Amino acid sequence: MQTIEALKQKGVNEKNIIYINFESFRYAEITNAKQLYEKIASKIVNNDRYYILLDEIQEVDKWEKAINSFRIDFNADIYITGSNSHLLSSELATYLSGRYIQIPVYTLSFSEFLDFRKEYSNNKVKDVYEEFENYLRLGGFPSIHAGSYTNGQAYKIVYDIYSSVILRDVIQRFKIRDIELLERVVRYVFDNIGNKFSAKNVADYFKSQNRKLDLKTIYNYLNALESAYIIYRIQRYNIKGKEILKTNEKYFLGDQSLLYALTGFRDRQIAGVLENIVMLELKRRGYDVYVGKLDDLEVDFIAEKQNKKRYIQVAYKMTEKSTMDREYRPLLKINDNFPKYVITMDRLWNDNMDGIEHKHIADFLLLKEF
Repeated sequence: MQTIEALKQKGVNEKNIIYINFESFRYAEITNAKQLYEKIASKIVNNDRYYILLDEIQEVDKWEKAINSFRIDFNADIYITGSNSHLLSSELATYLSGRYIQIPVYTLSFSEFLDFRKEYSNNKVKDVYEEFENYLRLGGFPSIHAGSYTNGQAYKIVYDIYSSVILRDVIQRFKIRDIELLERVVRYVFDNIGNKFSAKNVADYFKSQNRKLDLKTIYNYLNALESAYIIYRIQRYNIKGKEILKTNEKYFLGDQSLLYALTGFRDRQIAGVLENIVMLELKRRGYDVYVGKLDDLEVDFIAEKQNKKRYIQVAYKMTEKSTMDREYRPLLKINDNFPKYVITMDRLWNDNMDGIEHKHIADFLLLKEF
């Protein structure tokens, strides 16, 4: 709807904007590519530029044939949305052969969360640090911020979203039969957000629980969860060797509230949750994200975009010298001039050290650029 409004403001004639939402019963008769093509063709009456916007395209059988034909036959910009369960990025590459731009939709950023608070809450935003603690505990699913819910009610809504995605986008799509085993793998991943592990670690864990699970099954489950955007796999990068490593990746969640909805809020996991929030923010801003390895040291995130690179360490609080040493030492050993950050929840000090910026996570997330 915002795209349509923007086109109108640019002076595009309303007759040249074609919008169909296939979840509406109004278009229930359009079930295959031929019917879709005929519907669109009937609305295009000249060689002017047309804008075709199609919501929930997966409801149309063989939709990709019609889309490819629109590109060939008409002077048109085409926008499509679709469910993860029917429109994975791997399938887009097959169907449209690279002739598209993919725009992933994430849950709310902290900045967007504040916008929702201003719009839907009677309380004005006074302290961004207190608001961040709300964001930390509630997560970014828009539906829970468009109303007034307790934490328990919010987690119930998120759990229902999770259950729907697990059933539709994972179990049904990938034809997983051992649902109880899948759920145990999910809980293992959730318990280890921000920690390095491999499929072998998972297999060894289940072996210790007297449950045999082969590596291929674990990889299949992890790939299925990643395809449904329940988890993100972040690869490790050797800073000295400048190569991506194939073992001991880290896994993070599509939103921190998934963790609370499934296992409850546990303070001991806050460091991993903070890393999760930073990782998602980097992805929202278009960065490729890696975990950095420098000899026997680790950098939480290396973020790359075009010619830009950022090094980021994330910790809960700098309460001890050992914590400071652990977070700063890897960054101090990197000999380049790209920006380096240490991100925490400390409010009392934000001193920089040897060019390394120390910021409260709320301030970091609200930066216009980093």
